[in-house]
Amino acid sequence: MASLFKVRIHPNPNLASGFSRCHAHAARTPFRLQDPNKLSAYRDRRFPGTQEEYEAALQASTTVYIGNMSFYTTEEQAYELFSRAGEIKKIIMGLDKNSKTPCGFCFILYYSREDAEDAVKYISGTMLDDRPIRADFDWGFEEGRQWGRGRSGGQVRDEYRTDYDPDIL
Repeated sequence: MASLFKVRIHPNPNLASGFSRCHAHAARTPFRLQDPNKLSAYRDRRFPGTQEEYEAALQASTTVYIGNMSFYTTEEQAYELFSRAGEIKKIIMGLDKNSKTPCGFCFILYYSREDAEDAVKYISGTMLDDRPIRADFDWGFEEGRQWGRGRSGGQVRDEYRTDYDPDIL
Protein backbone atom coordinates (compact mmCIF):
# COMPACT_ATOMS: atom_id res chain seq x y z
CA MET A 1 0.00 0.00 0.00
CA ALA A 2 1.34 3.45 -0.89
CA SER A 3 2.14 5.87 1.88
CA LEU A 4 -0.27 8.75 2.35
CA PHE A 5 2.47 11.15 3.35
CA LYS A 6 5.82 12.07 1.90
CA VAL A 7 8.67 11.58 4.31
CA ARG A 8 11.51 14.00 3.74
CA ILE A 9 14.23 12.85 6.08
CA HIS A 10 17.78 13.96 5.49
CA PRO A 11 19.81 11.94 7.98
CA ASN A 12 22.43 13.46 10.19
CA PRO A 13 25.89 12.13 9.19
CA ASN A 14 26.08 10.65 12.69
CA LEU A 15 23.35 8.17 11.73
CA ALA A 16 25.65 5.54 10.27
CA SER A 17 24.40 2.00 9.79
CA GLY A 18 24.18 0.33 13.15
CA PHE A 19 24.19 3.71 14.86
CA SER A 20 21.81 2.81 17.65
CA ARG A 21 24.58 1.30 19.72
CA CYS A 22 27.55 2.86 17.90
CA HIS A 23 29.11 5.79 19.70
CA ALA A 24 32.05 6.17 17.29
CA HIS A 25 30.86 9.61 16.24
CA ALA A 26 30.69 11.03 19.77
CA ALA A 27 33.14 13.79 18.85
CA ARG A 28 30.43 15.28 16.61
CA THR A 29 27.81 15.44 19.34
CA PRO A 30 26.40 18.85 20.25
CA PHE A 31 28.49 20.83 22.74
CA ARG A 32 25.89 20.70 25.51
CA LEU A 33 26.20 16.90 25.60
CA GLN A 34 29.96 17.05 26.00
CA ASP A 35 29.41 18.89 29.29
CA PRO A 36 27.92 16.28 31.65
CA ASN A 37 26.69 19.05 33.96
CA LYS A 38 24.44 20.50 31.24
CA LEU A 39 21.91 17.91 30.09
CA SER A 40 19.52 20.32 28.47
CA ALA A 41 19.85 23.65 26.71
CA TYR A 42 16.27 24.38 27.80
CA ARG A 43 14.96 25.07 31.30
CA ASP A 44 11.22 24.57 31.78
CA ARG A 45 10.27 27.44 34.08
CA ARG A 46 6.99 25.70 34.88
CA PHE A 47 8.69 22.66 36.42
CA PRO A 48 7.02 22.24 39.83
CA GLY A 49 10.18 21.51 41.84
CA THR A 50 13.59 22.91 42.70
CA GLN A 51 16.56 23.21 40.33
CA GLU A 52 18.09 20.11 41.93
CA GLU A 53 14.86 18.13 41.41
CA TYR A 54 14.72 19.35 37.81
CA GLU A 55 18.28 18.17 37.15
CA ALA A 56 17.57 14.79 38.79
CA ALA A 57 14.47 14.38 36.61
CA LEU A 58 16.54 15.17 33.49
CA GLN A 59 19.16 12.58 34.53
CA ALA A 60 16.57 9.80 34.80
CA SER A 61 14.09 10.78 32.10
CA THR A 62 13.34 8.76 28.97
CA THR A 63 11.48 11.71 27.42
CA VAL A 64 12.96 13.80 24.61
CA TYR A 65 11.62 17.21 23.57
CA ILE A 66 11.77 17.88 19.82
CA GLY A 67 11.65 21.49 18.67
CA ASN A 68 11.84 23.49 15.45
CA MET A 69 9.57 21.04 13.64
CA SER A 70 7.53 22.06 10.64
CA PHE A 71 3.86 22.63 11.40
CA TYR A 72 3.22 20.03 8.68
CA THR A 73 5.39 17.23 10.10
CA THR A 74 3.24 14.24 10.99
CA GLU A 75 3.46 11.86 13.91
CA GLU A 76 4.30 9.12 11.40
CA GLN A 77 7.31 11.07 10.13
CA ALA A 78 8.54 11.69 13.67
CA TYR A 79 8.12 8.00 14.45
CA GLU A 80 10.03 6.95 11.33
CA LEU A 81 13.01 9.12 12.25
CA PHE A 82 13.11 8.72 16.02
CA SER A 83 12.53 4.96 16.04
CA ARG A 84 16.06 4.75 14.61
CA ALA A 85 17.32 5.59 18.10
CA GLY A 86 15.29 2.91 19.86
CA GLU A 87 11.87 1.60 20.78
CA ILE A 88 9.31 4.36 21.20
CA LYS A 89 6.66 4.11 23.89
CA LYS A 90 4.63 7.15 22.80
CA ILE A 91 4.75 10.33 20.71
CA ILE A 92 2.84 13.43 21.81
CA MET A 93 2.55 16.12 19.15
CA GLY A 94 2.52 19.71 20.38
CA LEU A 95 -0.72 21.46 19.49
CA ASP A 96 -1.88 25.04 19.24
CA LYS A 97 -4.22 25.39 22.22
CA ASN A 98 -6.78 27.34 20.19
CA SER A 99 -6.85 25.64 16.79
CA LYS A 100 -5.73 22.16 17.97
CA THR A 101 -3.29 21.98 15.02
CA PRO A 102 0.41 21.03 15.23
CA CYS A 103 2.62 23.93 16.26
CA GLY A 104 6.18 22.71 15.75
CA PHE A 105 7.18 20.52 18.69
CA CYS A 106 6.60 17.08 20.15
CA PHE A 107 7.62 14.80 22.98
CA ILE A 108 9.11 11.37 22.25
CA LEU A 109 8.85 8.89 25.13
CA TYR A 110 11.29 5.98 24.91
CA TYR A 111 11.32 2.79 26.93
CA SER A 112 14.97 3.20 27.94
CA ARG A 113 17.27 6.03 28.94
CA GLU A 114 19.93 4.75 26.53
CA ASP A 115 17.56 5.14 23.58
CA ALA A 116 16.67 8.69 24.68
CA GLU A 117 20.38 9.52 24.92
CA ASP A 118 20.94 8.15 21.40
CA ALA A 119 18.12 10.32 20.05
CA VAL A 120 19.59 13.47 21.60
CA LYS A 121 23.16 12.63 20.59
CA TYR A 122 22.59 11.47 17.05
CA ILE A 123 19.31 12.89 15.76
CA SER A 124 19.43 16.47 17.03
CA GLY A 125 20.31 18.64 14.05
CA THR A 126 18.86 16.20 11.52
CA MET A 127 16.76 17.70 8.74
CA LEU A 128 13.11 16.64 8.96
CA ASP A 129 10.67 18.25 6.51
CA ASP A 130 13.48 20.56 5.39
CA ARG A 131 14.04 21.93 8.91
CA PRO A 132 16.90 21.23 11.33
CA ILE A 133 15.16 19.77 14.35
CA ARG A 134 16.36 20.17 17.92
CA ALA A 135 16.29 17.21 20.32
CA ASP A 136 16.78 17.84 24.02
CA PHE A 137 16.26 15.90 27.23
CA ASP A 138 12.97 16.69 28.95
CA TRP A 139 11.99 16.08 32.57
CA GLY A 140 8.95 14.05 31.53
CA PHE A 141 5.59 14.54 29.93
CA GLU A 142 2.52 15.48 31.96
CA GLU A 143 -0.95 16.10 30.61
CA GLY A 144 -1.30 19.70 29.51
CA ARG A 145 2.28 20.11 28.27
CA GLN A 146 1.18 19.26 24.72
CA TRP A 147 -0.45 22.68 24.34
CA GLY A 148 1.42 25.69 23.01
CA ARG A 149 2.07 28.31 25.71
CA GLY A 150 2.06 31.41 23.50
CA ARG A 151 -0.61 34.10 23.73
CA SER A 152 -1.79 33.17 20.23
CA GLY A 153 -2.06 29.47 21.16
CA GLY A 154 1.17 28.23 19.57
CA GLN A 155 4.71 28.32 20.88
CA VAL A 156 6.01 31.42 22.61
CA ARG A 157 9.05 31.52 20.31
CA ASP A 158 6.79 31.76 17.25
CA GLU A 159 5.44 35.07 18.48
CA TYR A 160 8.89 36.56 17.87
CA ARG A 161 9.53 34.92 14.48
CA THR A 162 9.14 36.55 11.11
CA ASP A 163 9.72 33.41 9.02
CA TYR A 164 7.22 30.55 9.00
CA ASP A 165 6.70 27.42 7.00
CA PRO A 166 5.26 28.18 3.59
CA ASP A 167 1.67 27.12 3.11
CA ILE A 168 1.29 23.76 1.42
CA LEU A 169 -1.25 23.96 -1.35
